Amino acid sequence: MYYYIKGTLVQKNDNYIVVDANGVGYMIYTSLNSMQNAGEVGKKITIYTYLHVREDVMDLFGFTTIEEKNMFMQLISVSGVGPKAALSILSVTTPAKFAVAVITNDVKTITKASGVGPKMAQRVILELKDKMKTDELEIDLEDESDDILSDNRSEAISALVVLGYSSNDAQKAVKGIDGTLSVEEIIKKALAGLL
Repeated sequence: MYYYIKGTLVQKNDNYIVVDANGVGYMIYTSLNSMQNAGEVGKKITIYTYLHVREDVMDLFGFTTIEEKNMFMQLISVSGVGPKAALSILSVTTPAKFAVAVITNDVKTITKASGVGPKMAQRVILELKDKMKTDELEIDLEDESDDILSDNRSEAISALVVLGYSSNDAQKAVKGIDGTLSVEEIIKKALAGLL
């Protein structure tokens, strides 16, 4: 319903912020990372939002980056993972680190989140890895100096797909980045190029 809300940050609490947009105060649940990135009260802010509707309640969730929103959307698509668990995971990791955790089966990183145990973390990895469809990535190797795409860059492409980018956009973003860098560094550089 709402893609983003632009306004003035008027309040910060433990798990939500309030944004005044043209005289309407929106209570927006957010992760600790987005809360920190939101800036100080009184500043202008743009928050990418998701409206979660249940029978008895409508909650608005917000994120300071589109990557974090995409990660949230991926997380709540996993069976048994609700918005609160997704926010908890977002509070302890960045989208780049999360994508690397999914690709490398790193349960430990995901279980750092409050209320997320090993079973839920394994379910998240299993279901999101299946959605990545890495076997469908068509990688053009013609312009690669070594005639092979480094494992780190191919993992970075998969991670970007987990974050919601098309395989074509992910390949373009990773192309030209030094394959000897860590997967996380490649993802950070690629995300900077995609923004």
